[in-house]
Amino acid sequence: MRDFPRRRRRRRRSAVSEARSLLRELPNLLKLLYRLIRDVRVPRVDKLLFGFVVAYVLTPADLLPDFLGYLGVVDDLYLVALALGRLLARAGDDVLLEHWDGNPHALGYLIEGVDQLGDMLPGPVRRILRASAEE
Repeated sequence: MRDFPRRRRRRRRSAVSEARSLLRELPNLLKLLYRLIRDVRVPRVDKLLFGFVVAYVLTPADLLPDFLGYLGVVDDLYLVALALGRLLARAGDDVLLEHWDGNPHALGYLIEGVDQLGDMLPGPVRRILRASAEE
């Protein structure tokens, strides 16, 4: 039982280190996103969902207002991760590799990192955001 707080801290540290890794790949990620949005093989609904989430993040309206500090920013990050994860998954491996300029291993880590960003949020907040993203 005493190990539980340590495991939680390790998971959060892992999520933070994954976020840092994602930031290092940001130029390649931006190129990839631009190319995926333009690619006709990527489902239009996933492109629209990702665009909607980006627009939501850029507008002042929020599910969790930014004045709440950490949670106000993390909800935006989590919604972007959900939409980005869906876009990458639905594009398919071949399309992703075709449009990726970096190391293919880095792309794999990037996809794993996107999946792990949700670990930064408490469970109840994660469930609320996932439910609103699925509506």
